[in-house]
Formats: sequence, C-alpha cells, structure tokens
Amino acid sequence: MKHAGAGFLKVLEKNFKKGFVKVVPKTLDDLWHLYNIIYKGDLIYARTTREVKMDVDYSRPQKGKRVSTFLSVGVEDVMWDRSLNRLRVHGRIRDAPENIAGRGSHHTLNIQVNRPLTIVKDRWLKHHIDRLERAEHFEVPPIIVVSIDSEEFCIALIRQYGLDIKVGGKAELPRKHEADKRADALQRFFKEVLDTLREIWKSRKCSIVIIGVGFVKTQFFKYLKKETSDIAQSLADLKSVNSSGVAGIEEALRSGILEKTLKNLRIAEEAKLVEEVLERLGKENIKVAYGSVQTRAANSLGAIEKLLVLDFTIRDASNEERLELEGLMIDVERKKGSVMIVSVEHEAGQKLLALGGVAALLRFPAT
Repeated sequence: MKHAGAGFLKVLEKNFKKGFVKVVPKTLDDLWHLYNIIYKGDLIYARTTREVKMDVDYSRPQKGKRVSTFLSVGVEDVMWDRSLNRLRVHGRIRDAPENIAGRGSHHTLNIQVNRPLTIVKDRWLKHHIDRLERAEHFEVPPIIVVSIDSEEFCIALIRQYGLDIKVGGKAELPRKHEADKRADALQRFFKEVLDTLREIWKSRKCSIVIIGVGFVKTQFFKYLKKETSDIAQSLADLKSVNSSGVAGIEEALRSGILEKTLKNLRIAEEAKLVEEVLERLGKENIKVAYGSVQTRAANSLGAIEKLLVLDFTIRDASNEERLELEGLMIDVERKKGSVMIVSVEHEAGQKLLALGGVAALLRFPAT
C-alpha cells in the first residue's frame, strides 16, 4: 500500500454521513472506479459547458453561446466509452446558476481526468467505500503483455477493468527445414514486434510480461534483452501458455500464472474468484451457489463466504432490482461475508454473466 499522491484518485473531501465525496480522477483507471461507484439516482456536481440563448431582440433566432458553468445532474445513465476513454453521466439538471436556463432538462456531464466532481448518494454502501479507498490508496499501473508465437503476436495492456488490446499481427515464417530463411524472417518479425512494443512502452514505462506457445517467446525474450537495455529492464516475467494471441492472455489471467506480477491488480483477483466458482461447479462441489434464487437461499442460511456480483447486473437493474441486490450485499457483509464486484469487461466477467450475474462461494453446503 502507498499513500495517495499525484498518480492516485485524489479525494478532496468526504462525509459519508452527509452522503457526499468530492474527488479528482487522475488516471483512466480512476474513471473506471467512478463508473462503478456512480449509480442511477445519485447526484453529480461538476463543471461543464451549457448553451445559453443570447438576450437580444433580433427578428431571426440567434444561435446560443456555450459557456462554462457549474451545475448538478440527477443521474439517469452512466456510460463508459472504452474507445474514447471517457465517462459520461446523463440526467436532468437539478441545480444551476440563475443565468443558465434548463433546470429540469436533460444534460450530459463528461467526467474527465484532472477535473473535480462531487458525488452525492442517499446511502454509501461498503463496496462503494472499499472501491473508493482502493482507488485512493493503491497505485496499480497497467501491465503490458506480449503474447507471441510462430503464427501471430498480440500486445495488450492489462488495466484494472480488463484487457485493452493495442495491436496484433500475423507471423509469416518459412517452414523449419528452411533454417536460413526462417532465421532471417524471425529477426524481421521480432523487430516488428519490438518496434510496436517500444511505441506502447515509452509513454507508460510499465512492467512487461511475455507469454506464448513453444520456443518463440523465449527467443523473443533474448532478442529484446540484446536489442534494448531500457525496455529489458521493465521485463517482469516470461510464461508458457497453450493458446496464442488474445486467447493466450485470457488463459494466463484465468490460470493464475501471472498472479505474482498482477498481485495488486483487481482483474486478477476477480478472475481467480470466478474460476473458483466454475471449478466447484465442475466438480459438483455443493459449497457454491449461482443465480439469484440459489444465492439468496444460501444467504438466508448465512452460508455465503464470498459474494460475486457483476457490475453490469447492478447498473442494468431497475431501481427495485438494484435495491434488492444492494440489500443482499449488505446482509452478506452483516453476516461476515465479503462482496466482490466483478467487471464485465474481461473474460471472467463474461463467465459470471452466463451464470446470471450473481454467484457465491459458500462456507458450508446450503442444500
């Protein structure tokens, strides 16, 4: 654990009894945390731009002027745009300066890095506070994963919320019996991968993990150390997997072979818990529950040790359904269980979605 600093979510003020927190997101991962904290029904205060009609007496309608203003929006929808790396909050204007017309009309706030906002809730749940504290006190830089074999390569960033695929390409290598041609083609292939890796690495300078099938990953590992000393210093691990490309990265996350490198990254923790649920189901272990009916029945007996809830399931729920889910989470924690909100943005989240968006690891059988 580190103390909050320039690279962390900055909490300017918080008072959970009064229901508000004022924060400044510092990174893209901070925006992801806020996406999982801001819910329908919350109130968000932030600086934005709003069109103001000019008060002039012309025969023709005059185009409005956009001005910077500070207002609040009652949240109706929260949108995470991965392609543009932004968070958008949509709802009706609650409070605004007198010169800004439109109170009660719809408006969208663009939540940006280094711009403060205040979140007001009727009730701050434990998983909201835990995520806020995690973002405030843990700096977890993304990790670059290079998945490479004799057929293709893929370079991705593993972030708190999931995989951010940056680039991929095919390898066109001669057959093994054409040793000289294959060696030359392999050097050209490695140079292409390294040039791409350098562009991604130089803006972040975070740790690098190389994974792959067979010996090509090891050869690239040696090539990288020979060709570049600065990037080589960022190498954190070299691991074998059975799949290539994106599938290889997902396998590495699922199997836990990157656990040491990813020890503070939330995606690894989420993947491990979902795999434990699936493993117990596969072995017909009765200390597991999934779906709303089974999970609630297990909780009624106080059997839940760890409750897994998909973030999409909470955000997509109606107000009534969300209150029921939050009630379940509160009751699990009251009974000394723990709650993990799982991101739908990676493979483990998709697997939890297939199970109904809710699952639990149990202390004892609930049947």
